[in-house]
Amino acid sequence: MPEARIERIVGRRVWDSRGRPTVEAEIFLYDGANGRAIAPAGASTGTHEAVDLRDGGPVLGGLGVDRAIANINGEIAAALHSMPIADQNAIDRTLIELDGTPNKARLGGNATIAVSMAALHAAAATCGEPLWRNLAAGAEVTLPMPMIQIFGGGAHAGRRVDIQDFLIVPIAAASFDEALVMAGRVYRAGGEVMADRGRLRGVADEGGWWPEFASNAEALDTLVEAIDRATLRPGEEVGIAIDVAASQFYSSGRYRLAADGVELETEALVELLAGWCRRYPIVSVEDPVAEDDDQGMVSFTGKLGDRVQIIGDDYLVTSAARVAAAASRGACNAVLLKPNQAGTVTETKAALDAARKAGWRTVVSARSGETEDVTIVHLAVGWNAGQLKVGSFARSERMAKWNEGLRIQAALGPAAPFARWRPK
Repeated sequence: MPEARIERIVGRRVWDSRGRPTVEAEIFLYDGANGRAIAPAGASTGTHEAVDLRDGGPVLGGLGVDRAIANINGEIAAALHSMPIADQNAIDRTLIELDGTPNKARLGGNATIAVSMAALHAAAATCGEPLWRNLAAGAEVTLPMPMIQIFGGGAHAGRRVDIQDFLIVPIAAASFDEALVMAGRVYRAGGEVMADRGRLRGVADEGGWWPEFASNAEALDTLVEAIDRATLRPGEEVGIAIDVAASQFYSSGRYRLAADGVELETEALVELLAGWCRRYPIVSVEDPVAEDDDQGMVSFTGKLGDRVQIIGDDYLVTSAARVAAAASRGACNAVLLKPNQAGTVTETKAALDAARKAGWRTVVSARSGETEDVTIVHLAVGWNAGQLKVGSFARSERMAKWNEGLRIQAALGPAAPFARWRPK
């Protein structure tokens, strides 16, 4: 069979979950197969991650993507023409070299990741395989443990509370399906608790309930109450995860928790979070300190890393080099993998490989501005990442991903392997 090669690439404007324009790329092969993918966008973004190329100006609040689309239809399409679709590394290397900047600023990280992921889909299509199976290349795969937002906060909810995500991990689940049933029960119960208090105000960016709380700790208390109301045991059947996103409330060496009316230096924040981990059944903490607070991350990891998963997001920005450097310092023990932070699939996989080399856990993640694209589910399964974080248990851009996981579970059969939670 002749090698499948790229015939043409088309970029187009589509829309994300916040009603903002984003980029879709579709790759057509000479053999008739094709693949497409859509770039997501984050609200809480790390300063070291790949950047979206936006048009600026008054139209659409400056968020237009005409320039990024023109780059796909122009020089990217020309550079990748006739390349073998099976050589993802070569495709991504061409994108990186063509851009020529450290953060994809010239072509746009939104353009490069859409093309990179579309290439994955086209390669799987020409093989007649689902993407997860093509990625696995014959190795055994595992359905990931879900991490599900129940209450939104921070940049995802108008900074009503400081902590960005209050999530659950269904630690007692024996299958992906069972984990989602548990999540559905807690999500429903969380809404009921808020309604009973007269505080049900809709949902935040990622579908979690809008945070009508007087303090950050009240959100944790309410989450425990929701788990109880769902007739599940906090800490035994359902654990809590928090995404602190501390960079969002850090300035001039201090952390300002507006909901609590306090300003803290690094060690005081570390002690506050450590206290929460003792008081509540918290199993995972993401970005407990700011993205450039290296000593704070080392301190937090040293204090809690033997019993809590400590994830680097803004701190690591899906960068293999930053993962390796953090591991050498004793900072973090897990990495959040967001393909658009890196700008290509190959760089995302390199960050995963660096984390595995360090003995860390890995979590594939969506962004707050999402679409119906389900690529990350296939990455989580095909790469055996172990965990998947796509937001809450509402809104179709989130449910599309959870439902894709259920389809993959069905394809694997009744004994589908599932990444059950391993305590630290």
